[in-house]
Amino acid sequence: MKLVMAVIKPFKLDEVREALTPLGVQGLTVTEVKGFGRQKGQTEIYRGAEYHVSFLPKVKIEVAVPAEMVDAVVEAISSTARTGKIGDGKIFVMDVERALRIRTGETDESAL
Repeated sequence: MKLVMAVIKPFKLDEVREALTPLGVQGLTVTEVKGFGRQKGQTEIYRGAEYHVSFLPKVKIEVAVPAEMVDAVVEAISSTARTGKIGDGKIFVMDVERALRIRTGETDESAL
């Protein structure tokens, strides 16, 4: 099992979710986060004054999938979230040692 974690632009969330559903992804976790990378924030003007915003709003998606689905999930996220502009985000893939569905007691891949 693998955990695919992606940090993307917020307006791309619905498109990414719609791309993951046909692959058989049954659930995902979404968290509103703030951060920066090479984008280094942005400058905004508010009431005539210039402000530098260091941390930009992003969305973090986490989805646990069987190992054989990882490549398809990563491709679906990257192709859907890509705008071609700086700040599109990152995708990380991590091993999951164990999973447990609390309600039924199912473990590992059957718990997904």
